[in-house]
Amino acid sequence: MLNSKQRAYLMSQASHLTPIFQIGKASLTPEIITALDTALEKRELIKISVLKNCLDNPKELAETIAGRTRSQVVQVIGKKIVLFRVSKKKPVIILPK
Repeated sequence: MLNSKQRAYLMSQASHLTPIFQIGKASLTPEIITALDTALEKRELIKISVLKNCLDNPKELAETIAGRTRSQVVQVIGKKIVLFRVSKKKPVIILPK
């Protein structure tokens, strides 16, 4: 579980990221979950954009994705979701204590 200092650090790192995934009207498909899982393993911190034609609530989507990918929701602002998960193979991001 992330503490507030770690969450703040990750939010500052994520502010420079561009969304690498878009979730549209098809919502969450198994292929998207697999791709997100792979991206989290490689990058650890990812940003997702929820398109206007997606009828799902971004906060609920974030929780669902986090549950399925065993990641943590860093923040949800409007239609942008930021997720974090430590890489099993080679961790890159060092979190403050």
